[in-house]
Amino acid sequence: MSATRPNGTSGADGADGAVVRTLDLVHVPGFGTEDVLVGTQGPDEGAVFTGTEDGALLRISHDGRRVTRVGHTAGRPLGLEHLPDGRLLVCDARRGLLAVDLAGDRVETLVREVDGTPMRFCNNAAVAPDGTIFFSDSSLRHGIDEWKHEMVRLTRTGRLLRRSPDGTVEVLLDDLGFANGVALAPDGSWVAVAETALRTVVRLWLTGPRAGERDLLADDLPGYPDNIATGSDGLVWIAVASPADPLVTRMQHAPHWVRRAATALPDRLQPAPRRTVRAVALDADGAVVHDLEVRDPATRAQFHMVTGVREHEGRVWLGSLHEGSVARVDL
Repeated sequence: MSATRPNGTSGADGADGAVVRTLDLVHVPGFGTEDVLVGTQGPDEGAVFTGTEDGALLRISHDGRRVTRVGHTAGRPLGLEHLPDGRLLVCDARRGLLAVDLAGDRVETLVREVDGTPMRFCNNAAVAPDGTIFFSDSSLRHGIDEWKHEMVRLTRTGRLLRRSPDGTVEVLLDDLGFANGVALAPDGSWVAVAETALRTVVRLWLTGPRAGERDLLADDLPGYPDNIATGSDGLVWIAVASPADPLVTRMQHAPHWVRRAATALPDRLQPAPRRTVRAVALDADGAVVHDLEVRDPATRAQFHMVTGVREHEGRVWLGSLHEGSVARVDL
């Protein structure tokens, strides 16, 4: 396979790209395993956590043989992260930023509103060692049930926010086109956020001589990025939910009334994500190191629309907004 670079050009054949011929699927009691999180310490090392559309938080044993419900948000859990105090951080699309004590199934709301306005679409996060939380609010206008509206209408009201350990919340970036996945550099020097509607990954420098500067870690990705995460390999892994759709791009540039009319059509007449399974990994310069893609239609019929991705010690776990399972593949 030729590795596909973020700008869509082709690189040399080699270890940086791979066609995934089979996926190991682990079925769970629920649908919509939007994100995946790998445990790294103690009895949870190697175990995988996910959340489903019914609000359940699930733990999958490291061998994939046991799936246990370990919590419930009473909302719609999306992005998951570990907190330094051992709790699970949950970006809940309906309830905001939550901290869940899995031992006692207790839920604490960390952030529900920003500057007096409730969040509409809390989506994904990354956590620094000191407990600072960087998280995304995808839109000021559309919630998760209207995510297609946000894609087509392109309101550019997404935000990247930071919650300090003392509870202070501030907006770091705004005017984002469907703010989604969040990842931190291994050394904490920058934070990145995916713009799903624009197929980019925006980077904000946090330390050093470039502190405060904004640039692009990736531009013109081959598909729409969803959750992103820094792997144990130090790379930024990007879940590619669907290939780029020229029709969506054209509608995004159409007059506002056209975009509104398009999203008012019945679902069967609106653009739909194509069945695909893909994830790419970038280094700090934005170069593609891995490009994993399933091309077999039979495999894509079993699992598609990757919205969550985690690499841990050479194994890649995938979650999906629409599936009742998580997938894994070894590099």
